[in-house]
Amino acid sequence: MDRRLFVPAGLVAAALIAAGCGSSGNSTPPAGSGGSGSAMHTTAPVSSGNALNTMKIGGATVLTNAKGFTLYWFAPDTSTTSKCNGSCASFWPPVKGPATAGTGVTGKLGTVTRSDGSVQATYNGHPLYTFKGDSAPGQNKGNGLNIQGGLWHEVTASGSAPAPKTSTSSSGGGGYGY
Repeated sequence: MDRRLFVPAGLVAAALIAAGCGSSGNSTPPAGSGGSGSAMHTTAPVSSGNALNTMKIGGATVLTNAKGFTLYWFAPDTSTTSKCNGSCASFWPPVKGPATAGTGVTGKLGTVTRSDGSVQATYNGHPLYTFKGDSAPGQNKGNGLNIQGGLWHEVTASGSAPAPKTSTSSSGGGGYGY
């Protein structure tokens, strides 16, 4: 019975990803595109930026937003440019910048200006995103997805590319720096 429930959920997620990231756009960002990154946090006022934290998920220590949702980086991005715009950004909402470091966050925080003029938080030179497919804190359903012309990775506290998931094929690894 669990298997019957898992397959439709996976198909729904795949359909949403394919529909949302299969085309690029420009102009107006989706409403609330930074909403998951702008949550109130008890130790950092909203005016000081978005608090980033760490959490152990699937054996790796990853960055999360203040609500505990996993943060991701997109391999085609550069340290100065986000390549996920338009409908892509509706499924991978950019984390609004600037961000502040919470417990366990030791890398370099910064910002980039997106094509729509909004400011996006970065970690060790990677623009940061959340994933609409993560419906609860502690999930990392976007990790390892290969869509919109590149791979999506959860942001590890060390800033390096995570090890491939055990259910995926090996990929040589290591070549994700800028």
